[in-house]
Amino acid sequence: MPFYEYRCENCGHELEAMQKVSDAPLRDCPECGQAALVKLISAAGFQLKGGGWYATDFKDKGGKPAESAAAGGHACGSGGCPACE
Repeated sequence: MPFYEYRCENCGHELEAMQKVSDAPLRDCPECGQAALVKLISAAGFQLKGGGWYATDFKDKGGKPAESAAAGGHACGSGGCPACE
């Protein structure tokens, strides 16, 4: 179950609550008793690791680097653009 963060708009008290995604948001502040809690948006606390994710799928696998224009190659590959002149 995920943790949700709340802040009371009345007294400023902040708290975390572990709730099901389907649970209704909390409303009553445990400090002041007012129905003034609002759910905060925070960064997720997980990372996608292992194979099959964008970060690993598209990284350079150590292949031969392309020949650069400074080394005598053509920037666009054809030699006909202004960058190659």
